Amino acid sequence: MTEENTEIDSKMGHLIASGHIKPISEELQNWADPEVADYILRLDKPHQILVYRALPRHRAADVFAYFEPEDQDTFLEALTDADTRVLLANLSPDDRTAMLEELPATVTRKLMQLLSPEDLAESRQLLGYPEESVGRLMTPDYIRIRAEWSCDHALAHIRKYGRDSEIFNILYVTDGNGKLVDILRMRRLIMAPPSTVIKDILNYQFVSLSAYDDREVAVEKIQRYDVNALPVVDSEGVLVGIVTVDDIMDVAEEEVTEDIQKGVAVAPLETRYSAASPAQLFRKRIGWLLILIFVNLISAGVISNYEDFIKEFITLALFMPLVIASGGNCGAQSATLMVRAIAIGDHAVGDWIKAVSKETFVGVLLGTAMAVIAAIVAKLYGGDYHIAIIVGLSMISIVFVANAFGALLPFILSRLNIDPAAASTPLITSLMDVLGLIIYFTIAVVILA
Repeated sequence: MTEENTEIDSKMGHLIASGHIKPISEELQNWADPEVADYILRLDKPHQILVYRALPRHRAADVFAYFEPEDQDTFLEALTDADTRVLLANLSPDDRTAMLEELPATVTRKLMQLLSPEDLAESRQLLGYPEESVGRLMTPDYIRIRAEWSCDHALAHIRKYGRDSEIFNILYVTDGNGKLVDILRMRRLIMAPPSTVIKDILNYQFVSLSAYDDREVAVEKIQRYDVNALPVVDSEGVLVGIVTVDDIMDVAEEEVTEDIQKGVAVAPLETRYSAASPAQLFRKRIGWLLILIFVNLISAGVISNYEDFIKEFITLALFMPLVIASGGNCGAQSATLMVRAIAIGDHAVGDWIKAVSKETFVGVLLGTAMAVIAAIVAKLYGGDYHIAIIVGLSMISIVFVANAFGALLPFILSRLNIDPAAASTPLITSLMDVLGLIIYFTIAVVILA
């Protein structure tokens, strides 16, 4: 902790000890919301509530939105119903929905009873969309104007109703039935003559999302079109909300974290690692590990099948780890590249022939380079040129197969509607152990028999 932070903590400690809310509120005015959230969570419960109540209502809701779901749950337990009702009323609709869907069902039902009729109807609508859908992310707080209005009329409407909008620089133009017609930048509206009709300055080119789209679609479109918000429409094209880039960043982080966890054969955690109990971590990891045990038993079976052959040519056992590990490593590299390419839209599922062909060619190049080194090492340590040939041929064959297999498996899983991230490094490595042993001993038998 820096000297400056120590001084700030000391000052806040004296203010909290005094119990006076106004000085605390004044001190926190220049703090960023995430910093306030972090500071509150470091305090004990009575002091957490004191500092929280020192914040203005709207800011208190903004700070609360930065808490993790587990912290929100704990914090809500310490609030009175009156405090909670005020908090819920001041949370933005998308933040409120995110909180309600993460909390335990019993807590969610209790909180729903504290909502105003308007907020309750709004929350029920957003929670009615499928999990992981765009509808759960969107907010209904946006500025909507009509195509037949004049610019002057639109600006008057914005001044009156735009205060609570999630974003201010983008306007959404609809017709009389609420259908989205176009998107208009605030700058263009301001620069147009006041008497100009809105429809005359539109280009009718916009990108939108369906409320039922998967949230990954929102991430892809936000990144592709480089915008900070996208409109969300229903099946009839009626504008029902918007999705903003701050929500998308959270989703992107969650998706990447989930893919990383799947990539090492861990079932995705529903919470932060620091909040996960040992029992939860055990459940998330044991499944794949047990499956991989049985895959590895196949490798043991392959070795036992060639037991007599290995006894006769004991030098073969020395180079098994070398060739087998190389296959697993290359397969894992190839699979990881393909999983990421599919995830970011760099490769469509239909492009599998092109991708696998490229990785097959790369596998030949890698295998050749590695085979030369492996054969030289085998000759130096094994002394027999037959062993060197076996190791070299095995290396190029195994790396070739591993690269092709590692590239193909994510596409196969995608075709089966299985997340390609399931083509994890441990899975590829274990499968290539089996295939590598079969290739290695097959080549050895052909040359030495």
